[in-house]
Amino acid sequence: MRFIRDLSLETQRILKRIYKESRHHKVRQRAHCILLSFQGLTMNELIAIFKVSCKTLHNWLTAWEDEKLVGLYERVGRGRKPKLKEEQKEQIREWVKADPKNLKKF
Repeated sequence: MRFIRDLSLETQRILKRIYKESRHHKVRQRAHCILLSFQGLTMNELIAIFKVSCKTLHNWLTAWEDEKLVGLYERVGRGRKPKLKEEQKEQIREWVKADPKNLKKF
């Protein structure tokens, strides 16, 4: 079993505040997960509550252990990179402005 241990009262307060007030759903989920793990819920119970894979839960707990509060947030550069360069996007905008009713030819 893997549990989060040694959360100070101040850290618990911060996590509760993040869980209730953060505007990012994933950050709220992760903060809630850390609090529940500290309360002694097992990995299987947390997987059932948050409907995530074992690997995802493992990553959340590892990020907390390694980085604490910073580990709740996603890093820059995640996700798919844009296919079009900025010059290409600007060219498309110009084409659309020039002939907005006939987009099929582009």
